[in-house]
Amino acid sequence: MGDPRLEEFVWIQIIALLCLCDSSASQLSYSVSEEVNKGTAVGNIAKDLNLNVQDLETRGLRVVSGYSKKYFDMDLQTGNLFVDERIDREELCPNTAQCSVRIQAVLSDPMNVHRIDVNILDINDNSPVFTEQTHTLEISESVTPGERYLLPVALDADTGTNSVKTYKLSQNEYFSLDVQSGGEHGVSAELVLQKALDREKLPVITLMLTAVDGGKPAKSGSLTIIINVIDVNDNTPVFSKSLYKARVSEDAAPGSVVIKLNATDLDEGMNSKILYSFIKRANIDPSNTFDINSETGEITVKGSLDYEDTPAYEVRVQAKDQGQVPRSAHAKLLIEVIDVNDNAPEITVTSLMTPVKEDAELGTIVALVTVSDEDGGNNGVTSCKVVGSVPFRLKLNYKNDYSLVVDGPLDRENTSLYNVTMTATDGGSPPLSSRRIITVHVSDVNDNAPRFMEPVVSIYVKENSPTGSTIYTINAFDPDLDSNAKLTYTLLDSNPRNIPLSSAININSETGDLVSLQSFNYEELKTFRFQVQATDSGVPPLSSNVTVNVFILDENDNSPAILPPYSEYGSVNSESVPYSAEAGYFVAKIRAVDADSGYNALLSYHLSEPKGNNLFRIGTSTGEIRTKRRMSDNDLKTHPLLVLVSDNGEAPLSATVSIEVVVLESSADIQTQFRHVPIKDDSFSDLNLYLLVAIVSVSVIFLLCLITLIAVRCHRTDGAFSRYSAPMITTHPDGSWSYSKSTQQYDVCFSSDTLKSDVVVFPAPFPSVDAELISINGGDTFTRTQTLPTKEKVCVA
Repeated sequence: MGDPRLEEFVWIQIIALLCLCDSSASQLSYSVSEEVNKGTAVGNIAKDLNLNVQDLETRGLRVVSGYSKKYFDMDLQTGNLFVDERIDREELCPNTAQCSVRIQAVLSDPMNVHRIDVNILDINDNSPVFTEQTHTLEISESVTPGERYLLPVALDADTGTNSVKTYKLSQNEYFSLDVQSGGEHGVSAELVLQKALDREKLPVITLMLTAVDGGKPAKSGSLTIIINVIDVNDNTPVFSKSLYKARVSEDAAPGSVVIKLNATDLDEGMNSKILYSFIKRANIDPSNTFDINSETGEITVKGSLDYEDTPAYEVRVQAKDQGQVPRSAHAKLLIEVIDVNDNAPEITVTSLMTPVKEDAELGTIVALVTVSDEDGGNNGVTSCKVVGSVPFRLKLNYKNDYSLVVDGPLDRENTSLYNVTMTATDGGSPPLSSRRIITVHVSDVNDNAPRFMEPVVSIYVKENSPTGSTIYTINAFDPDLDSNAKLTYTLLDSNPRNIPLSSAININSETGDLVSLQSFNYEELKTFRFQVQATDSGVPPLSSNVTVNVFILDENDNSPAILPPYSEYGSVNSESVPYSAEAGYFVAKIRAVDADSGYNALLSYHLSEPKGNNLFRIGTSTGEIRTKRRMSDNDLKTHPLLVLVSDNGEAPLSATVSIEVVVLESSADIQTQFRHVPIKDDSFSDLNLYLLVAIVSVSVIFLLCLITLIAVRCHRTDGAFSRYSAPMITTHPDGSWSYSKSTQQYDVCFSSDTLKSDVVVFPAPFPSVDAELISINGGDTFTRTQTLPTKEKVCVA
């Protein structure tokens, strides 16, 4: 023992330090198991308090506590808090679930005090111990089997899983052990008589009761039970009734009286003093719900009651006298729980017939619904209905059984599923209600015909396209489902006068692909029409039609043809030119036509002559051969010329013609069916008059056509394909022009600056909608204009 004065002085210092500590003191918490070795590190205070380890010694860090032992100390070199004394949790915190040691870490300069809680963790270092070495029971030999005797409980200084978990009884033929778990209050054991006792045979019975804890490994403790068999107390208590009945509301408050029992004993003194108790049977323990006064027999409510869980309790009670050899009697108590409205109705869907066909008749059953309420009486009387605007209603079948039936038209394409909300309400006061939502799917029936995106389909196919190629895919859709939406495509010949449709077009019945069965020729067939029928696979099937217009697009598949009097390649044609001819003298005019249209029919002329000659030129658009200069003595008398006539298609085609030009000394020797004797400029002949009238006529026609074209294109509206289109005009720098209207095109070529004047009209097929128009400017170069189908008005200013 230390000096009392010194201990008092130390406590005064500790109190002074706590009073002077900084107001911002902090708290740390650590855990350590009991019985660890000295020097075991608990935690690093310097790190947790953000302190510099080098400052710990200068600031005088020390650990103080109010315990008689210094369990923890500081390592100033590392800042670690370590165990300095043996720690016994059961010594520090007996009979407590939580155990902690509170210490303070004190720092100087400035003064700071930090509170530290160290939780002491339990280990299984204690065995169960009974408070007595032996336990003696006095049992009369007249006691019948089944009598129960409460045994002492063992104590274990450990807690939690390390505490007592079960009991074991030594082997014997008279008694068994009933171990009962009390939850947080531990476990207990009762000795149950299995066989009648015979004091004359065995006056004393010695048993060994062993308590086992839950540690690993488990520890145990034993108690010797000595049973003395005696012969006393020959009267048993008797209840006033063998069966008691009582009623209690399920919302009764704890402490409410249920019933008072009454039992008597004919004995006197302690043998007639009766104690009442509940008898636990199997896993039913009435003491969890009710309390019994052991002296008066009054039973009161202990826990909460629930009519829906347990509408009635069957309780066995015992009356036991206090004789040296106690005797007991048993009675049955029936406690009826009175219902209150504390449960809402429950909606159960026993059968759901979904999906429902969209053509289902009114009254068709969709689902079978049952409404139940665990309450009794009016509290369990329910009603159910459908809420919201849906084509369904509830039909009452019997009591709480309903049928959900169709109450309005269904349309799957508009609404494919319905979330039907049903509400059930009971008859309690106040009433309670619940809600249930079921999903009803609507199945498809074939009530929609296939639909095309547009009533008329226009297809543009190039001529000479290979046989078997897909020229278009017809698409239709059906808002129905599955087989009702599976479409089959067939051809309907709506205009058999053009060509037999079966020999021109075929359609894939599943995909709608249109496949050409022949190669089309624009010069023979420009357009044809038919219908496609889409039929679904429903029963009965539904169908619809679409009109298909096929327009053949021209390809450059025809070579230019040389018109008489000149022949094509293979023969030589002859023309004469006087030696005195001036530059620009008209030699000949090559005429050619092309069966194609548009660009593919626009011809250009090119001249090839011997190298170094360079005497002649040809108009690229007119085909007129003229001299480029006057003749010289060095020029040959005969000039072979090769004229190449080519169209302007992609991959252009051409034709050639050979002309031999002979130079004559005198113009009088020139004789040709196309040449006339020149007339002097100052004379006004009939030919000049004709030419003047022709020029004026052509100019007037050109202006009228141009005005008509502008008017039509400015006021043209959207519509389907028309067999007539606006006129198209092409002008050339030499005065020739092309005019196209309806399904005919005319190329008019006119020349007024030579002795040879010819007007030639070439009929040509109608150009396709996306054909190209060609105009020739003054430099014999080509300007290409492509006209395409359009839905907007086009105005040319």
